Amino acid sequence: MSVSKSIEHKGIIESINGNKIRVGFVALSGCASCHAKGYCSTSDMKEKSIDVFENSNQYKVGEEVTVLLSQSLGFKAVWIGYILPFILVIITLIILTQITDSEGLSGLGAIAILIPYYLILMIFRNRLQKTFSFIIKKMNNQE
Repeated sequence: MSVSKSIEHKGIIESINGNKIRVGFVALSGCASCHAKGYCSTSDMKEKSIDVFENSNQYKVGEEVTVLLSQSLGFKAVWIGYILPFILVIITLIILTQITDSEGLSGLGAIAILIPYYLILMIFRNRLQKTFSFIIKKMNNQE
């Protein structure tokens, strides 16, 4: 995975369990990094944690690290999580409206199509977890 085009977050190692390292970081929205966030109530900061699978045994709890995800994988996650379900809902809505001629039934059917979609994602979550793997690297002390 190329680290030149990647999404980076600074984080702290919360726990290590075998080869699974849990890294906590603060996810900032665009507003949270704005210089006027003190005057606005829309700034958004959320604490999140992710699991990284690493076999090197060179990290310890409390250590600051950089978490990397390939930018192309970020786009793939947006595609699977948002764009594809949206397209599925729209297509289902159009087809059911043509078949049933009932907007209410078509709307319920279009929303209901998301149930099997997300169940399929849940069934394949282990495969997806391997696809969307994060990389961690030690922080440079020269920053």
